[in-house]
Amino acid sequence: MKTALFAAVALAAGVSAAPYNALTARQAAANGPTDAQILNYALTLEHLEDKFYREALANFSVSDFTAAGFDASVRTNIVEVSSDESTHVSFLTSALTKAGATPVKECTYNFGVTDVKSFLMTASVLEGVGVSAYLGAAADIMSKNYLTAAGSILTVESRHSAYIRNAVGESPFPTPFDVPLDFDEVYTLAAPFIVSCPSDNPALPVKAFPTLTASPKNPKNITTGTEITLLTPTYTVKASDGSSPIYAAFITVTGPVFAEATPVTGGFTVKVPAAPEGTAPIAGQSYVVLTGCNTTVSDDTVAAGPAIVEV
Repeated sequence: MKTALFAAVALAAGVSAAPYNALTARQAAANGPTDAQILNYALTLEHLEDKFYREALANFSVSDFTAAGFDASVRTNIVEVSSDESTHVSFLTSALTKAGATPVKECTYNFGVTDVKSFLMTASVLEGVGVSAYLGAAADIMSKNYLTAAGSILTVESRHSAYIRNAVGESPFPTPFDVPLDFDEVYTLAAPFIVSCPSDNPALPVKAFPTLTASPKNPKNITTGTEITLLTPTYTVKASDGSSPIYAAFITVTGPVFAEATPVTGGFTVKVPAAPEGTAPIAGQSYVVLTGCNTTVSDDTVAAGPAIVEV
């Protein structure tokens, strides 16, 4: 069952530049994103991360890190992470240009970072989203060469994520499976950081779902059975018939795990469900969406989210 959503959904424009080779033509015929669009999607995320780290390193010195309780080596390693992201930007830009496609340029961002701690906490989230973005996009990449290149970036992003999670006191490897996210789910998480983009950037076939947040923003000690609140303060989510349940779907690599959501003022409450035996657990940086369907999660059934919850 699809949900009816009473909210404005921000849309990035639809189809990107014309196909640049036979691979993109085949993908377009199958109504999937082309390799050019997927690489520009990845480049959009890499630009965001690249600017995020460069800006923070310009703002926070070694003494700022030590005053915040972090060893000086943390900043040194963040310099390496920043260099990796800059290299990813250069690589993807070059790959797109050589293939005859127009690479997207850096946008203007607002990261909301005020100190070293908020920087590292945001870095942990962004790296986790980066891992999920590459993992989710892998199945749509037609070119074996591009798939291998994306895989090599994915493994580096995963190491970044593990290091930064450890630095902020989270488990560096909280789950045996990472979580794939699709293009719209990732864009929904990235969009709040993006203020504006160059008008001549190639349009990407992505849209942002209404923002969904957990309350408090970074609740601690969440485990199976913990009740969390998912906030929808500026819009209303309800089933198309006005009475059927709304579900919280926790995304995992082996499929979503559903729990019925209880309406409350400004959102919904839900208890974190246990994943079925023999499937990927809900653990670490987890993602939950609201939907009126309890059998599948797709761009047609998601009403809001994802929200990020550390389990």
